[in-house]
Amino acid sequence: MLDSLSLNRGVDVPSVVVYKQLLESVERRTPKLEHLHSQIEFNVSKLSLFESLRPQKKPVKVVPDEPFVALRKEEMAEVEQGFSSANRRRVLVTHENSNIEITGEMLQCLRPRAWLNDEVINVYFELLKEREKREPQKFLKCHFFNTFFYKKLIGGKSNYDYKSVRRWTTQKKLGYSLIECDKIFVPIHKEIHWCLAVINKAEEKLQYLDSLKGRDTQVMNRLAKYYVDEVKDKCGKDINLSSWKLEYVEDLPEQENGFDCGVFMIKYADFYSRGLDLCFQAGTHAIFSIENSQGDPKIESD
Repeated sequence: MLDSLSLNRGVDVPSVVVYKQLLESVERRTPKLEHLHSQIEFNVSKLSLFESLRPQKKPVKVVPDEPFVALRKEEMAEVEQGFSSANRRRVLVTHENSNIEITGEMLQCLRPRAWLNDEVINVYFELLKEREKREPQKFLKCHFFNTFFYKKLIGGKSNYDYKSVRRWTTQKKLGYSLIECDKIFVPIHKEIHWCLAVINKAEEKLQYLDSLKGRDTQVMNRLAKYYVDEVKDKCGKDINLSSWKLEYVEDLPEQENGFDCGVFMIKYADFYSRGLDLCFQAGTHAIFSIENSQGDPKIESD
């Protein structure tokens, strides 16, 4: 049709007819094009909505090498020496601040298929606190209760006794105020299983970490009550934790046997006190060094 029209020609009937036919064809197509355009706009807006509703991927964090530094040969030699039968009754090291004595016999709990004991766990937590004091700019401000705290807190007829632990956290005893801490770590012993509870002031949440994915609302409720009582006792303030989140951490490394719960529990505390996600994997057994050359506690899986 276009070829039959020429600007140089005069107006004649055939060209007018062709022009009208062309115009009619365009007019017939226009509504279709407008409908198609509206459909495109609708689908673009729909796609945009779906994109906004799609869960955003967490940014990939760069994991430092420091938490995964292996024991050196001389450190491994110390471990083997500590495990030897000749040292079972010998005091290998005494932790000054806690006055806990670690004997060769106590270290046997770090052999494969053994359960961590209170002494090893408590010394490890003491070392985490000392690490923070050496480099406060590198680690979160934390408090690590020992393995006897929660047992003491839930003693008595009512299964809750704040007065029995009230003096555990005085300024004179700690050298700092508990309510200034970003995170407070509480080891929970459930007869044959270790879990970790965290009073996370920095993010206003109570967290429960269990390497077998268990849950315990009583632990969360009691620790919430404890923190309210602690703030009231030490600061004279009434606080309300109703806006705090209760989080049973699901995305965590899980134990693959019946004896590594203690190792998982203390490593949860290690990574959380660094401000890191739980970016480690399950292993078959643990090896332990009370203190490496930098003074950091190390319990590693291999």
